[in-house]
Amino acid sequence: MIISTYAALLAFFYIYLSFNVIKVRRAEQISLGDNGNATLQRAVRAHANFMEYVPIALILLFLAEYQGLASHYCHILGGALLIGRVFQNLGIVEKSLKYRQIGTIATFLVIIVSAFVLLVTRG
Repeated sequence: MIISTYAALLAFFYIYLSFNVIKVRRAEQISLGDNGNATLQRAVRAHANFMEYVPIALILLFLAEYQGLASHYCHILGGALLIGRVFQNLGIVEKSLKYRQIGTIATFLVIIVSAFVLLVTRG
């Protein structure tokens, strides 16, 4: 299972995002909410955005692989999702619209292509 490798890498990236929120909370001494702190808001949004899109993308990728998607396509889609999520995080945390757009496009393309593959290859 190729997608399990990308799921594991994305899980580690999720832990990184979680620790980033904790780090900012400690540095700013904010235990609950965000107190209007822009740095904390960006860290929380990067973390939340990951959870809004990655689970559905991984489910679709897993199902596509399970239905017989060729391994090189699994690597392309899994790699695009991973790289897209890194760009998305950079775009949110570093306030770079260009990086955020790259991340959004990559993530949406993975979801769209995976869903299309499932519809076309269903038995």
